[in-house]
Amino acid sequence: MTRKSPPPGHAAGSRSAALLALALAALVPVPARALDAEREDVTAFITDMSSRHGFDPAALGTLLSRAESRKPILDAMARPAEKALTWQEYRARFITERRISRGVETYRDHTAALEKAAASGVPAQVILGIVGVETFYGENTGRHRVIDALATLAFDYPPRSEFFRGELEQFLLMARDEALDPLAPLGSYAGAMGIPQFMPTSFRRWAVDGDGDGHRDLWGDWPDVFASVANYLREHGWQAGEPAMAAADVTGADLTGLDTSKPALTETVGSLQQRGIKFETTLPADSPAMLVALSRPFGSEYRIGFANFYAITRYNRSPLYASAVNDLAAAIAAAQARFLPPDNDASFAE
Repeated sequence: MTRKSPPPGHAAGSRSAALLALALAALVPVPARALDAEREDVTAFITDMSSRHGFDPAALGTLLSRAESRKPILDAMARPAEKALTWQEYRARFITERRISRGVETYRDHTAALEKAAASGVPAQVILGIVGVETFYGENTGRHRVIDALATLAFDYPPRSEFFRGELEQFLLMARDEALDPLAPLGSYAGAMGIPQFMPTSFRRWAVDGDGDGHRDLWGDWPDVFASVANYLREHGWQAGEPAMAAADVTGADLTGLDTSKPALTETVGSLQQRGIKFETTLPADSPAMLVALSRPFGSEYRIGFANFYAITRYNRSPLYASAVNDLAAAIAAAQARFLPPDNDASFAE
């Protein structure tokens, strides 16, 4: 029997239909999977929480069984990093007129809380720089239940399971301490929480009750948010009244042996100046410092990072991040100065 040839376009149409079906299938959300509280690793975690922290095993097992292991969280963790951005591209994402204006508005709307937090020595504009870069002043705080994010990564993401089990432990302790429903808080896919995006360990160590109401609320209580960010930076070495960065000219300087790949205060103001690096500062020669190389087309923009720059990198290790926080803080201060009489000199940049 002779096989008939398919009509013109039939094979191509079949392939197109198959591709369309696959595309439509990809749009269907993968259902979340309830965490199996009977798994050996989960039961071991429950036993540990019971023995060390007094959690009721049955109640904790019931709670964890209501957590969901979510594939989008795993996909986000496994997603290849975005292409490396130049400093100009990175900066352009965060130093925008809208973000600057919102910073000025947030200061105006929460002046008393900001000034109270700033009395600790961290300028209000730097606090705004942090929350402005992190979540656009609370607009983008994350859409995942924190317990889902942490449980997914603690038990279904082997590369960093130990770290995230520690964060899940701290989250459960935090929820108990703060009388929170552990199923309620929302955050990022990695479990960072609230307007300043604190991980649970950071929350328990450095979050502050800024308004004295007996709770630390980083989702909607601005006094707590501002006081917590200031406390975090202060506890990580912020020096009141000192700058964070200064522009540097390395023309003709000896940069041999200087490692700019990661932030570290391995030099001093004096040692960098002895290399021929030119920058202005009123800090003493023995003040800790580092050379910061910010990539850009056709070379690098160089700056000097001081102790306060390093403190910002304890919030996020990226020099680009810390530089963006510094620049957003400076831009907010400059915008305020156009409309308001200056209260004092900005101390986050020179």
